[in-house]
Amino acid sequence: MKLANVVITGSTKGIGRGLASEFALRGHNVLVSGRSDESVAEALAAIGEQPGKIIGQVCEVSEREQQQALWDRAVEEFGSVDVWINNAGLARTVWSITDTPTDQIEAMVHTNMRGTIFGSIVAANGMKAQGHGKIFNILGGGSDGEYFPGIAIYGTTKRGLDYFSTALSKELKDTGVIVGRVRPGMVITDAVIREVRADPERFQKSRKMMNNIVDRVETVSPFIVDEMLAFTKNGSKIRWLTGATIGLRMLKGLIRKRPDQFEDFGL
Repeated sequence: MKLANVVITGSTKGIGRGLASEFALRGHNVLVSGRSDESVAEALAAIGEQPGKIIGQVCEVSEREQQQALWDRAVEEFGSVDVWINNAGLARTVWSITDTPTDQIEAMVHTNMRGTIFGSIVAANGMKAQGHGKIFNILGGGSDGEYFPGIAIYGTTKRGLDYFSTALSKELKDTGVIVGRVRPGMVITDAVIREVRADPERFQKSRKMMNNIVDRVETVSPFIVDEMLAFTKNGSKIRWLTGATIGLRMLKGLIRKRPDQFEDFGL
């Protein structure tokens, strides 16, 4: 298997760090990025020494120049970028549309939309020049048009990015660059725990249902990395949790209760 050079935005924690760790474990080179020196250093320490080379760099994804600096650093260190993953995202899910604070709306739009759009542009330009590459945009709740209480603003950004990703794949057709959309499902991360603790009453009402749907980072990451490495169909989607999977889990839950997935997080 050819080893890949990988850049992952927002990879100091959560699913981003899980993907970085999994790629490096398999011998691929990875550039980890986050918003602060402290978060990047912490992530590199947590991932530890792996067969693949791991480096880190601070990046505010809403600034195009900083994303270009990520690309330039990866090329300097690795020689090329084979896989670029726009993972950086922000979800605030405890408010209705009209109650969402302005600064939180701006933060989600800047991180989710500006960050993914600028990252895609930087990666697409660089990959067209080198003649190959894969760009993956991490989507989430709302990207298929579904609605859940509290996710309206976040879901709107992800719905827009689903369209953007499809458009990008069409514009890059026949360039040697392919685009994939990724729905990792509901993964328990620091961000999910933060949102749960911000609205414990709503969490308790939905806890039983959520327990059948959620997964751990370490469970989902190997699957997504497998799919990314094997990915060849421009514009298609990698999906961990399908409708059929959810239905099957719900049926199994009627027969045998799934171990509580939230207890280890103090909930």
